[in-house]
Amino acid sequence: MKLSKETLGYEAQKAYVTTMMKIVGGGLAAASRVDADVQRNLAAFPAGYQICMTVFPVGPNFFLRMQENGIATVIDEPTGKPDLTIRFKHMTHAFLVFSFQEGTAQAFANDRMVADGNVSHSIRLVRCLNRMETLILPKLIATRAVKRYDDVPLAEKLSKAARIYGLVAKSLVTGN
Repeated sequence: MKLSKETLGYEAQKAYVTTMMKIVGGGLAAASRVDADVQRNLAAFPAGYQICMTVFPVGPNFFLRMQENGIATVIDEPTGKPDLTIRFKHMTHAFLVFSFQEGTAQAFANDRMVADGNVSHSIRLVRCLNRMETLILPKLIATRAVKRYDDVPLAEKLSKAARIYGLVAKSLVTGN
């Protein structure tokens, strides 16, 4: 079977988005253990609350389950329907966000993503995504990814980024 240029482009985007879903899901869970701002925002979700980010119709995804005190855990599958699902309408839309060509807030504004669940919870989740990106990405890239970049002292940024990346790497290696 011969693959067209478009098919190869789509498959490359899908592979990249699949990888980034693992990193972002793991990054959010790690940030909930490392950063007080992320913990504070996630503490508004009740224990057992389940979050999904996915690509329509059955693209790559990640699932989180909330524990007490704003701590998130990556799970393989939700129990029942997730309480909040953030869905990209197309793989290309997810690629734009995960390649930092478009921020999450801009993607919502451009109608590239939809939230199924409590709107205030989706706003909190976007705040957590923005904070995580601010911590783990170089400022030049993070300013493209987030609506408003909050300056974080360099020592704090490096320390938290190292801890988040370490926890993500550990979860990717161990599978939990």
